[in-house]
Amino acid sequence: MKTNKLIIFDWDGTLMNSTNQIVFCLQAAARDLGWPEPTEAAAQHIIGLSLPLAMQQLFPQAGSADIQALIIAYSRHYLADEGGGAQLFDGVVAMIDALMATPYTLALATGKSRKGLEHVLRQVGWLDRFAATRCADETQSKPHPQMLNELLAWSGVAASQALMIGDTVFDLEMAHRAGMQAWAVTWGAHALPTLERLRPERIFTTVAQLHTALLEQQ
Repeated sequence: MKTNKLIIFDWDGTLMNSTNQIVFCLQAAARDLGWPEPTEAAAQHIIGLSLPLAMQQLFPQAGSADIQALIIAYSRHYLADEGGGAQLFDGVVAMIDALMATPYTLALATGKSRKGLEHVLRQVGWLDRFAATRCADETQSKPHPQMLNELLAWSGVAASQALMIGDTVFDLEMAHRAGMQAWAVTWGAHALPTLERLRPERIFTTVAQLHTALLEQQ
């Protein structure tokens, strides 16, 4: 367990408290285009997927042109910071700052688009915090393991020496398909019983617990 060299975080629901904003923008996009508004539970469940895959699941009757229009509408609302905006979870700044002082290499694997990720990293002043990032519009969507495999290849770290941390079953399945450890956090989009079905190696209920566990892995 103390051989971890690469720590890969999910973003939404793991480091950033953005679930409510994402749900708001998904519902707003549906209203804009006259589609049935997804329930909060349905919108929350697809967080972590790429936007095309998320829209396909939320709007199964939509054609390709409709999906693209929904993505454009969602992005317009999100990039305008509608829905109350988002902020890092309490304790995340201290945790990442502490990890940057360790031998770990830090990376991100997110369902966001590159434009969306850069928007939020710029907001919080974190453009230099992660050695590498992968977004869903430049590789396969979670739970496909491609983005993790790319990060492993980039870093030269074996899957057995890497760790994925996320708040959804998509993160956990992706990690296990890549042959990596998967740690789950319960403060994001998916509830504890849902996460437990994927049998993560560890589950954390607070950022403080996660912070301590990561530092103990050195």
